[in-house]
Amino acid sequence: MKAIVYERTGDPSVLQVVDRPVPEPGRGEVLVRVAVSGVNPTDVKSRRRGPMPADWQIPGQDGAGVIESVGEGVDQELIGERVWIWEAAWQRPWGTTAEYTVVPVRHAVRLGDASFDLGACLGIPFLTAHRCLTAGEFMPDSLHAGGLTDHTVLVQGGAGAVGNAAIQLARWGEATVIATVSSAEKAQLAAAAGASFVINYREQDVVEEVRKIAPDGVHTIVEVAPATNAAVDVQVLHHGGAVSVYADDDGPEVTLPVRSLMTPNARWQFVLVYTEPKAAKGQALVDVGAAAAQGGIRVGEDAGLPLHHHPLSAAAAAHQAVENSVVGKVLISASGQ
Repeated sequence: MKAIVYERTGDPSVLQVVDRPVPEPGRGEVLVRVAVSGVNPTDVKSRRRGPMPADWQIPGQDGAGVIESVGEGVDQELIGERVWIWEAAWQRPWGTTAEYTVVPVRHAVRLGDASFDLGACLGIPFLTAHRCLTAGEFMPDSLHAGGLTDHTVLVQGGAGAVGNAAIQLARWGEATVIATVSSAEKAQLAAAAGASFVINYREQDVVEEVRKIAPDGVHTIVEVAPATNAAVDVQVLHHGGAVSVYADDDGPEVTLPVRSLMTPNARWQFVLVYTEPKAAKGQALVDVGAAAAQGGIRVGEDAGLPLHHHPLSAAAAAHQAVENSVVGKVLISASGQ
Protein backbone atom coordinates (compact mmCIF):
# COMPACT_ATOMS: atom_id res chain seq x y z
CA MET A 1 0.00 0.00 0.00
CA LYS A 2 0.98 3.66 -0.42
CA ALA A 3 1.44 5.56 2.82
CA ILE A 4 2.78 8.90 4.00
CA VAL A 5 5.45 8.40 6.65
CA TYR A 6 7.85 10.56 8.59
CA GLU A 7 10.80 9.18 10.54
CA ARG A 8 11.85 12.44 12.14
CA THR A 9 9.99 15.56 13.17
CA GLY A 10 10.23 18.76 11.17
CA ASP A 11 8.63 20.80 8.41
CA PRO A 12 6.39 19.26 5.71
CA SER A 13 9.44 18.05 3.77
CA VAL A 14 9.85 15.17 6.26
CA LEU A 15 6.69 13.57 4.82
CA GLN A 16 7.58 10.80 2.38
CA VAL A 17 5.48 8.57 0.13
CA VAL A 18 6.47 4.95 0.80
CA ASP A 19 5.30 1.43 0.01
CA ARG A 20 4.29 -0.58 3.07
CA PRO A 21 2.65 -3.96 3.54
CA VAL A 22 -1.05 -3.75 4.31
CA PRO A 23 -1.25 -4.15 8.11
CA GLU A 24 -3.11 -7.00 9.79
CA PRO A 25 -5.71 -6.02 12.39
CA GLY A 26 -4.94 -7.34 15.86
CA ARG A 27 -7.36 -8.40 18.53
CA GLY A 28 -10.11 -5.80 18.88
CA GLU A 29 -8.99 -3.94 15.75
CA VAL A 30 -10.32 -3.34 12.26
CA LEU A 31 -8.53 -2.77 8.96
CA VAL A 32 -9.97 0.23 7.10
CA ARG A 33 -9.35 1.04 3.47
CA VAL A 34 -9.12 4.81 3.77
CA ALA A 35 -10.99 6.91 1.23
CA VAL A 36 -10.35 10.38 2.69
CA SER A 37 -8.06 11.61 5.45
CA GLY A 38 -8.68 14.88 7.29
CA VAL A 39 -5.74 17.15 8.18
CA ASN A 40 -5.93 19.08 11.45
CA PRO A 41 -3.58 21.58 13.14
CA THR A 42 -2.82 18.86 15.69
CA ASP A 43 -1.37 16.71 12.87
CA VAL A 44 0.96 19.55 11.94
CA LYS A 45 2.02 20.12 15.56
CA SER A 46 2.70 16.42 16.07
CA ARG A 47 4.77 16.28 12.89
CA ARG A 48 6.80 19.25 14.05
CA ARG A 49 7.53 18.23 17.62
CA GLY A 50 6.34 14.67 18.25
CA PRO A 51 6.51 12.51 20.24
CA MET A 52 6.49 9.48 17.94
CA PRO A 53 5.34 6.18 19.48
CA ALA A 54 7.59 4.28 17.04
CA ASP A 55 10.61 5.15 14.89
CA TRP A 56 8.15 6.05 12.14
CA GLN A 57 4.73 7.68 12.00
CA ILE A 58 1.85 7.77 9.54
CA PRO A 59 0.07 11.08 10.34
CA GLY A 60 -3.65 11.68 10.39
CA GLN A 61 -6.10 11.36 13.28
CA ASP A 62 -9.29 11.63 11.23
CA GLY A 63 -10.55 9.83 8.16
CA ALA A 64 -13.29 7.81 6.52
CA GLY A 65 -13.42 4.60 4.54
CA VAL A 66 -14.60 1.00 4.49
CA ILE A 67 -13.78 -1.84 6.90
CA GLU A 68 -12.02 -4.57 4.91
CA SER A 69 -11.16 -7.07 7.64
CA VAL A 70 -11.44 -7.47 11.39
CA GLY A 71 -9.23 -8.87 14.12
CA GLU A 72 -9.98 -11.48 16.74
CA GLY A 73 -12.99 -10.66 18.88
CA VAL A 74 -14.58 -8.28 16.37
CA ASP A 75 -17.92 -8.98 14.68
CA GLN A 76 -17.35 -10.20 11.11
CA GLU A 77 -20.52 -8.42 10.03
CA LEU A 78 -18.63 -5.13 10.24
CA ILE A 79 -16.73 -6.04 7.07
CA GLY A 80 -17.93 -3.72 4.30
CA GLU A 81 -19.22 -1.11 6.75
CA ARG A 82 -18.63 2.54 5.80
CA VAL A 83 -17.07 4.30 8.82
CA TRP A 84 -15.53 7.52 10.07
CA ILE A 85 -12.33 7.29 12.09
CA TRP A 86 -11.21 9.32 15.10
CA GLU A 87 -7.82 9.51 16.86
CA ALA A 88 -6.19 6.91 14.63
CA ALA A 89 -2.68 8.20 15.36
CA TRP A 90 -3.07 9.08 19.05
CA GLN A 91 -0.15 7.22 20.71
CA ARG A 92 -0.15 4.86 17.69
CA PRO A 93 1.95 4.90 14.49
CA TRP A 94 -0.96 4.03 12.17
CA GLY A 95 -2.61 7.26 11.03
CA THR A 96 -5.10 7.81 8.22
CA THR A 97 -2.77 9.31 5.60
CA ALA A 98 -2.40 5.98 3.86
CA GLU A 99 -4.43 3.63 1.68
CA TYR A 100 -5.09 1.46 4.75
CA THR A 101 -5.01 1.92 8.50
CA VAL A 102 -5.71 -0.23 11.55
CA VAL A 103 -7.60 1.14 14.54
CA PRO A 104 -9.38 -0.23 17.60
CA VAL A 105 -12.94 -1.07 16.57
CA ARG A 106 -14.31 1.70 18.83
CA HIS A 107 -12.43 4.23 16.71
CA ALA A 108 -14.35 3.29 13.56
CA VAL A 109 -17.91 4.66 13.78
CA ARG A 110 -20.68 3.81 11.34
CA LEU A 111 -21.04 6.51 8.69
CA GLY A 112 -24.14 5.26 6.91
CA ASP A 113 -24.88 6.98 3.62
CA ALA A 114 -23.05 10.21 4.48
CA SER A 115 -20.12 11.18 2.25
CA PHE A 116 -16.55 10.20 3.01
CA ASP A 117 -15.68 13.91 2.91
CA LEU A 118 -18.10 14.52 5.78
CA GLY A 119 -16.77 11.52 7.68
CA ALA A 120 -13.19 12.75 7.42
CA CYS A 121 -14.24 16.09 8.95
CA LEU A 122 -16.01 14.74 12.02
CA GLY A 123 -13.25 13.63 14.38
CA ILE A 124 -11.10 16.27 16.07
CA PRO A 125 -13.19 19.39 15.18
CA PHE A 126 -16.64 18.05 16.04
CA LEU A 127 -15.61 16.07 19.11
CA THR A 128 -13.80 19.16 20.39
CA ALA A 129 -16.82 21.36 19.70
CA HIS A 130 -19.10 18.87 21.45
CA ARG A 131 -16.99 19.04 24.60
CA CYS A 132 -17.00 22.85 24.46
CA LEU A 133 -20.79 22.86 24.28
CA THR A 134 -21.40 20.36 27.09
CA ALA A 135 -18.94 21.45 29.79
CA GLY A 136 -20.83 24.41 31.27
CA GLU A 137 -23.21 24.83 34.18
CA PHE A 138 -26.15 25.54 31.86
CA MET A 139 -25.20 23.06 29.17
CA PRO A 140 -26.47 19.47 28.90
CA ASP A 141 -24.21 16.41 29.09
CA SER A 142 -25.41 15.38 25.64
CA LEU A 143 -26.58 17.17 22.53
CA HIS A 144 -29.61 16.40 20.41
CA ALA A 145 -31.89 18.18 17.99
CA GLY A 146 -33.63 20.95 19.90
CA GLY A 147 -31.67 20.29 23.07
CA LEU A 148 -30.23 23.81 23.37
CA THR A 149 -33.43 25.80 22.98
CA ASP A 150 -33.27 28.96 25.13
CA HIS A 151 -29.44 28.79 25.23
CA THR A 152 -27.17 31.45 23.75
CA VAL A 153 -23.70 30.45 22.59
CA LEU A 154 -20.83 32.74 21.54
CA VAL A 155 -18.33 31.19 19.15
CA GLN A 156 -15.13 33.21 19.03
CA GLY A 157 -13.63 32.56 15.60
CA GLY A 158 -16.64 31.26 13.72
CA ALA A 159 -14.83 30.56 10.43
CA GLY A 160 -12.36 28.01 11.79
CA ALA A 161 -12.93 24.24 11.70
CA VAL A 162 -13.85 23.93 15.39
CA GLY A 163 -15.77 27.19 15.24
CA ASN A 164 -17.75 25.89 12.29
CA ALA A 165 -18.41 22.62 14.11
CA ALA A 166 -19.56 24.47 17.23
CA ILE A 167 -21.95 26.64 15.21
CA GLN A 168 -23.42 23.63 13.42
CA LEU A 169 -23.86 21.53 16.58
CA ALA A 170 -25.31 24.42 18.55
CA ARG A 171 -27.75 25.28 15.78
CA TRP A 172 -28.72 21.59 15.51
CA GLY A 173 -29.61 21.97 19.18
CA GLU A 174 -31.57 25.16 18.29
CA ALA A 175 -29.40 27.51 20.35
CA THR A 176 -29.04 31.17 19.45
CA VAL A 177 -25.48 31.34 18.10
CA ILE A 178 -23.36 34.49 17.94
CA ALA A 179 -20.11 34.17 16.00
CA THR A 180 -17.15 36.55 15.80
CA VAL A 181 -15.00 36.81 12.68
CA SER A 182 -12.28 39.06 11.27
CA SER A 183 -13.55 39.77 7.75
CA ALA A 184 -16.61 40.00 5.54
CA GLU A 185 -15.61 36.80 3.76
CA LYS A 186 -15.43 34.90 7.05
CA ALA A 187 -18.74 36.45 8.10
CA GLN A 188 -20.34 34.79 5.08
CA LEU A 189 -18.89 31.43 6.12
CA ALA A 190 -20.12 31.75 9.71
CA ALA A 191 -23.58 32.67 8.45
CA ALA A 192 -23.57 29.73 6.05
CA ALA A 193 -22.72 27.44 8.99
CA GLY A 194 -25.88 28.66 10.68
CA ALA A 195 -24.82 31.46 13.01
CA SER A 196 -27.80 33.52 14.13
CA PHE A 197 -25.69 36.69 14.42
CA VAL A 198 -22.20 37.47 13.12
CA ILE A 199 -19.92 40.18 14.55
CA ASN A 200 -16.81 41.46 12.77
CA TYR A 201 -14.52 42.15 15.72
CA ARG A 202 -12.26 44.37 13.61
CA GLU A 203 -15.12 46.76 12.88
CA GLN A 204 -17.58 46.33 15.77
CA ASP A 205 -17.49 46.40 19.57
CA VAL A 206 -18.03 42.75 20.50
CA VAL A 207 -19.21 43.45 24.05
CA GLU A 208 -21.71 46.05 22.90
CA GLU A 209 -23.07 43.88 20.09
CA VAL A 210 -23.35 40.72 22.20
CA ARG A 211 -25.15 42.60 24.98
CA LYS A 212 -27.69 43.89 22.43
CA ILE A 213 -28.47 40.29 21.48
CA ALA A 214 -28.17 38.73 24.93
CA PRO A 215 -28.67 41.38 27.65
CA ASP A 216 -28.17 38.81 30.41
CA GLY A 217 -25.07 37.38 28.76
CA VAL A 218 -24.26 34.15 26.91
CA HIS A 219 -24.40 30.73 28.53
CA THR A 220 -21.26 29.35 26.90
CA ILE A 221 -18.32 30.75 24.95
CA VAL A 222 -16.35 28.52 22.57
CA GLU A 223 -12.93 30.18 22.75
CA VAL A 224 -10.07 29.91 20.26
CA ALA A 225 -7.95 32.87 21.46
CA PRO A 226 -8.18 33.21 25.26
CA ALA A 227 -5.17 35.49 25.71
CA THR A 228 -6.72 38.01 23.33
CA ASN A 229 -10.39 37.60 24.19
CA ALA A 230 -10.41 37.10 27.97
CA ALA A 231 -11.45 40.67 28.75
CA VAL A 232 -14.36 40.44 26.31
CA ASP A 233 -15.42 37.02 27.56
CA VAL A 234 -15.62 38.23 31.14
CA GLN A 235 -17.99 41.04 30.14
CA VAL A 236 -20.47 38.96 28.13
CA LEU A 237 -20.88 35.83 30.30
CA HIS A 238 -24.22 34.98 31.84
CA HIS A 239 -24.27 34.33 35.60
CA GLY A 240 -22.87 30.80 35.93
CA GLY A 241 -21.69 30.83 32.33
CA ALA A 242 -18.65 28.98 31.01
CA VAL A 243 -15.76 29.74 28.69
CA SER A 244 -14.52 26.59 26.92
CA VAL A 245 -10.93 27.10 25.75
CA TYR A 246 -9.67 24.70 23.08
CA ALA A 247 -6.62 26.50 21.62
CA ASP A 248 -3.75 28.78 22.58
CA ASP A 249 -2.59 30.03 19.18
CA ASP A 250 -2.61 33.64 20.42
CA GLY A 251 -0.32 32.91 23.37
CA PRO A 252 0.41 30.27 26.01
CA GLU A 253 -0.85 32.26 29.00
CA VAL A 254 -4.06 34.06 29.88
CA THR A 255 -4.74 36.64 32.59
CA LEU A 256 -8.14 36.58 34.33
CA PRO A 257 -9.78 39.07 36.72
CA VAL A 258 -10.56 36.90 39.73
CA ARG A 259 -13.26 38.98 41.41
CA SER A 260 -15.11 39.68 38.16
CA LEU A 261 -15.38 35.93 37.58
CA MET A 262 -16.06 34.94 41.18
CA THR A 263 -19.15 37.12 41.50
CA PRO A 264 -21.08 35.41 38.67
CA ASN A 265 -19.70 31.95 39.56
CA ALA A 266 -18.20 31.74 36.09
CA ARG A 267 -16.35 28.68 34.84
CA TRP A 268 -13.29 28.40 32.60
CA GLN A 269 -13.07 24.95 31.05
CA PHE A 270 -9.94 23.89 29.20
CA VAL A 271 -10.50 21.33 26.46
CA LEU A 272 -8.14 18.81 24.88
CA VAL A 273 -10.10 16.17 23.03
CA TYR A 274 -7.49 13.42 23.44
CA THR A 275 -7.59 13.47 27.23
CA GLU A 276 -11.18 14.48 27.93
CA PRO A 277 -13.14 12.20 30.30
CA LYS A 278 -14.07 8.88 28.71
CA ALA A 279 -17.78 9.25 29.43
CA ALA A 280 -17.86 12.68 27.78
CA LYS A 281 -16.06 11.41 24.70
CA GLY A 282 -18.32 8.39 24.47
CA GLN A 283 -21.35 10.65 24.50
CA ALA A 284 -19.75 12.90 21.90
CA LEU A 285 -19.34 9.95 19.53
CA VAL A 286 -23.02 9.13 19.89
CA ASP A 287 -24.19 12.71 19.48
CA VAL A 288 -21.93 13.66 16.58
CA GLY A 289 -22.93 10.47 14.79
CA ALA A 290 -26.59 11.30 15.33
CA ALA A 291 -26.15 14.86 14.08
CA ALA A 292 -24.49 13.58 10.91
CA ALA A 293 -27.19 10.96 10.35
CA GLN A 294 -29.96 13.53 10.83
CA GLY A 295 -28.42 16.08 8.48
CA GLY A 296 -27.47 18.44 11.29
CA ILE A 297 -23.86 18.53 10.08
CA ARG A 298 -22.74 19.50 6.60
CA VAL A 299 -19.44 20.31 4.91
CA GLY A 300 -18.50 22.40 1.92
CA GLU A 301 -18.79 26.05 0.94
CA ASP A 302 -22.55 26.16 1.54
CA ALA A 303 -21.97 24.90 5.09
CA GLY A 304 -19.30 27.50 5.82
CA LEU A 305 -16.49 24.95 5.53
CA PRO A 306 -14.74 25.07 2.13
CA LEU A 307 -13.01 21.79 1.29
CA HIS A 308 -9.47 21.66 -0.10
CA HIS A 309 -8.66 18.27 -1.65
CA HIS A 310 -5.13 16.95 -2.17
CA PRO A 311 -3.95 13.59 -3.52
CA LEU A 312 -1.95 11.30 -1.24
CA SER A 313 1.23 12.21 -3.12
CA ALA A 314 0.70 15.89 -2.16
CA ALA A 315 0.44 15.33 1.60
CA ALA A 316 3.25 17.83 2.20
CA ALA A 317 1.27 20.51 0.35
CA ALA A 318 -1.80 19.62 2.41
CA HIS A 319 0.15 20.06 5.65
CA GLN A 320 1.59 23.32 4.38
CA ALA A 321 -1.90 24.60 3.63
CA VAL A 322 -2.89 23.96 7.26
CA GLU A 323 0.27 25.68 8.47
CA ASN A 324 -0.65 28.64 6.26
CA SER A 325 -4.05 28.80 8.04
CA VAL A 326 -6.10 28.16 4.92
CA VAL A 327 -9.76 28.83 5.63
CA GLY A 328 -11.76 25.62 5.47
CA LYS A 329 -10.92 21.93 5.79
CA VAL A 330 -7.94 20.25 4.16
CA LEU A 331 -8.58 16.69 2.98
CA ILE A 332 -6.30 14.07 1.45
CA SER A 333 -7.76 11.53 -0.99
CA ALA A 334 -6.15 8.31 0.15
CA SER A 335 -7.69 5.94 -2.38
CA GLY A 336 -9.97 5.85 -5.39
CA GLN A 337 -13.13 5.06 -3.42
